[in-house]
Amino acid sequence: MDIARLIVGRASADIVSCEGRTKVRDAVALLADRRIGALPVVEGGRVAGIFSERDVLYCTAKEGGAALDRTVGEVMTAPAITIAPSTKVDEALALMTRRRVRHLPVVDGQTMCGFISIGDLVKSRIDEVERDAAAMRDYIATA
Repeated sequence: MDIARLIVGRASADIVSCEGRTKVRDAVALLADRRIGALPVVEGGRVAGIFSERDVLYCTAKEGGAALDRTVGEVMTAPAITIAPSTKVDEALALMTRRRVRHLPVVDGQTMCGFISIGDLVKSRIDEVERDAAAMRDYIATA
């Protein structure tokens, strides 16, 4: 399965994001409020980076509470690692494992059309395995 099938029905307008000038404290509040682990950072309609829980951890470990007054653009992970809608789920999982990331913006040309987490991909794989198992049980029952 490819990523396009995974994100079909999700509106790109529903992607929670922020701008680079957003204060870290405000982005942290957004992460907590939405119970999410990362935000794509969008500048001029393009993905400039990712702001994640890890970025919060690293900057506060280094600077303490003062880190909350910095901007997301100063502490985000950039450039963002992105994938295309045509990327296969297994390829995206391998990329996440290799690059040690848990979120990927889905970009079509220069436009972000989705944002996926490792949880989305794992769920997709589990659903696929369950479908295959059900098909195998049906085949065995009718053989």
